[in-house]
Amino acid sequence: MARRVLVPLCLCWALGPAAASAPPNLLLLLMDDMGWGDLGAFGEPSKETPNLDQMASEGMLFLDFYTANPLCSPSRAALLTGRLPVRNGFYTTNAHARNAYTPQDIVGGIADSELLLPELLKKAGYINKIIGKWHLGHRPQFHPLKHGFDEWFGSPNCHFGPFDNRALPNIPVYRDWEMIGRYYEDFKIDRKTGEANLTQIYLQEALDFISKQQGSQQPFFLYWAIDATHAPVYASKQFLGTSQRGLYGDAVREIDDSIGKILKHLQKLGISEKTFVFFTSDNGAALISAPKQGGSNGRFLCGKQTTFEGGMREPAIAWWPGHIPAGGVSHQLGSVMDLFTTSLSLAGLQPPSDRQIDGIDLLPAILQGKLIDRPIFYYRGNEMMAVRVGLYKAHYWTWSNSWEEYSKGIDFCPGQNVSGVTTHTLEEHTTLPLLFHLGMDPGEKYPLSFPSDEYQRAMERISVVVQQHKATMVPGEPQLNVCDKAVMNWSPPGCEKLGKCLKPPKSDPKKCFWPH
Repeated sequence: MARRVLVPLCLCWALGPAAASAPPNLLLLLMDDMGWGDLGAFGEPSKETPNLDQMASEGMLFLDFYTANPLCSPSRAALLTGRLPVRNGFYTTNAHARNAYTPQDIVGGIADSELLLPELLKKAGYINKIIGKWHLGHRPQFHPLKHGFDEWFGSPNCHFGPFDNRALPNIPVYRDWEMIGRYYEDFKIDRKTGEANLTQIYLQEALDFISKQQGSQQPFFLYWAIDATHAPVYASKQFLGTSQRGLYGDAVREIDDSIGKILKHLQKLGISEKTFVFFTSDNGAALISAPKQGGSNGRFLCGKQTTFEGGMREPAIAWWPGHIPAGGVSHQLGSVMDLFTTSLSLAGLQPPSDRQIDGIDLLPAILQGKLIDRPIFYYRGNEMMAVRVGLYKAHYWTWSNSWEEYSKGIDFCPGQNVSGVTTHTLEEHTTLPLLFHLGMDPGEKYPLSFPSDEYQRAMERISVVVQQHKATMVPGEPQLNVCDKAVMNWSPPGCEKLGKCLKPPKSDPKKCFWPH
């Protein structure tokens, strides 16, 4: 696919004349499996996130902010491309409406034809770094430094393990182009106590990068994608046992402390007013791992893996001293895909016009308090499960997970099963969608009556939105269909220097199995 030249876009209206020639630094803080109800600013009763709560009081709280998919890899692909996973290829067609991601044996990854945010920001002179989890493919062609990032410290996969390096290799940790060790070997994670120093390492990487870039004439984009709140949850020694919420709370407290230090560092260097910061999560809390290894989605139904509110509505805070009015609360319907378009706008760039971009520019909402009318689409794999228009959400399909998986103890809605809503078979409602008023019923417990005037009026509007969406939907080539143990992290670049190369098995590609 041809790549278009990006044309600078004047930002005088947003930043004022003095700043129009100097785009701000961009700092995206992406959490892993952190739920809407995990922060004090969103009502968490233990109030153990003072720094994030202060960030909210100094900036803007988004109460209706969504991910693009209830699972990690597709949501990250959506954030960095501004496109729904079904467009950018981060989905599967192996089975209907199945969640898929990038485990070690995945053959696919982010396609070369996709334009990622850091790649586009380079047109405006940005220096780009990713710290933490990539999760868009681990084979060499999918390396983040091949897709616009200048620096990387982190891992291509989640910190699962420990593995025996025979049936499964331990996950590598990279610095830029080469691995510098593996989880559980060189980067310790104690599965019994939950102790690991990774968040402190990721914090220092962020502080060092910001310090290095502070004296540069170039703006920076820092994508801080840490994973301490993804099971197996971890925290460093000084935070273990300090939370009322157990180990998961310890991890949240360390993250909160780290973000406080990052924001204070920006202020100390005198660049806080030149740095746009946005905090959110990749999907809802993993209730299957709660309470010890998972968080809270507040009043919302279910969690990660589902297209109910608990799986897709995320905590979100925008912070930009001197630009964003303090103490703001927005009911703008937002999406992680908007971070792509908003970041380009801040950089003085237009989004690509040769492809469908699903993200919108949130600056009018953030800086001027405007509300932009737009829908939110809830996808699970290749299927549009639900759509939100205004305060109404219509479910065209419902499914928590199968009876087979549920019988094994895999429950994405523990203690929350709602008859006819949290179904254990994939249920179609395309003729008569289940409709909820999320203002009065955020927990999706009381479907509106089909014959009611309210139902008819809301569905008339929603049906038009859905018809337009489906008429223009051109799915991308699915990247998450094929798995092969031979492509695992056996011999990543740099393994020779460390003596950590492993012998891969014979290639045997198969269709990936996605149970949910």
